[in-house]
Amino acid sequence: MERFDIIVIGMGPGGEHVAGTLAEKGLRVLGVDHGLVGGECPYWGCIPSKMMVRAADTLAEARRVGGLAGSVGAVRPDWSLVARRIREEATGGWDDRSAVERFTKKGGTFVRGTGRIVGSGRVDVDGTPYAAERGIVVNTGSRAAIPPIAGLDGVPYWTNRDFVEAPALPASLVVIGGGAIGCELSQAAARFGAAVTVVESAPRLLAAEEPEASDRLAKVFDQEGITVRAGARATHVSASEGAVTVALDDGTEVQAERLLVATGRETDPAAVGLGSVGVAEDATVAPVDERCRVAPGVWAIGDLTGKGAFTHVSMYQAGIVIRDLLGEGGPVADYHAVPRVTFTDPEIGVVGRTEAQARDAGLDVATGATDLGSTTRGWIHGVGDDGFIKVVADAGRGVLVGATAMGPYAGEVLGALAVAVHAQVPVDALRSMIYAYPTFHRGIETALADLDERR
Repeated sequence: MERFDIIVIGMGPGGEHVAGTLAEKGLRVLGVDHGLVGGECPYWGCIPSKMMVRAADTLAEARRVGGLAGSVGAVRPDWSLVARRIREEATGGWDDRSAVERFTKKGGTFVRGTGRIVGSGRVDVDGTPYAAERGIVVNTGSRAAIPPIAGLDGVPYWTNRDFVEAPALPASLVVIGGGAIGCELSQAAARFGAAVTVVESAPRLLAAEEPEASDRLAKVFDQEGITVRAGARATHVSASEGAVTVALDDGTEVQAERLLVATGRETDPAAVGLGSVGVAEDATVAPVDERCRVAPGVWAIGDLTGKGAFTHVSMYQAGIVIRDLLGEGGPVADYHAVPRVTFTDPEIGVVGRTEAQARDAGLDVATGATDLGSTTRGWIHGVGDDGFIKVVADAGRGVLVGATAMGPYAGEVLGALAVAVHAQVPVDALRSMIYAYPTFHRGIETALADLDERR
């Protein structure tokens, strides 16, 4: 049996970081993955999807010229340019040779296969046993969750991976799921000329975010010709030549050339053998402590932990695991201020708790908000300035516990709010700051003033 100090199962961003860093430190590291080294993010997730969003936003900006700067000829979308950039620049044709070499040049060993923990310090990779003398790190990520809709298993449908790999877009598209993935891809497809219908079983788009964000995004979608069927559940799917039909629980149907299923992500702790170290076989996430430990000698990071399906969370956890394995100590995991951005236009950036989550937690909640269009920068920006900034405070402690920024560059505006929530900066200190003028982030000052007025 070949022996290593560390075995990393799953070489997505966090796993790759753990494996590569420990190999550079001189440890014997085995990296295992049945897919591509780098995982979902560089090949089907964050990177290529934001290339699509960037291209779609450029089309939208070109169409706004008439209201701001003069006139232009007709805008003619060409998806082939986007598809080529994703294939050639982002993914190398979905080839991970350079990523594998990056790891092995650091001294690591890579095995392509499905890894599974089979006992204390033992891993099986497609029938070949390996031993880990210091620890096993699991980073097996998540996959597209497919809902149990009658007829769906007999119909060709897309997930986010199929969308990203598509050399061309369909003339029409039904999207089941109005979360972040569904909304981003729906808007991108619509801006490239597809007729898009979004079916969302929850009462609103982006149901996990502030209702104000959902309402504003729904209005933007309506203005852009995207049909939203919120509060409607798909009950049956069927296909005929050139069309897919989705029956809804209100007795109506929607039809399109192509169906995209974007109903979230799911993980499978049992598949990687975490049951052998005490995790319940029916667990939907891997239970971890403040240092991402699942059991003695076993750590888990990324989507599998249920702490946030974001690359930045995986990388954050990877740093904690690296320090733990090297005996360096350092800060433990803290998830009270996890930031996230939905890259629609306008962007929606959120950190910490929403107002509803803060109230459910029993906090003494106070909120403040400002409409982005009422700020000087919003007025200057003109068309495309849809959005707002909202802060959620624990009035008893006088600190922010959450915030939402919606609008142009909202993901960047979120930076200041994320620091405030993470560091629990007193609201009085935030009010005493000088905010640059005229900027979008200056809306934070106005939202804080509204917070003061409402108390």
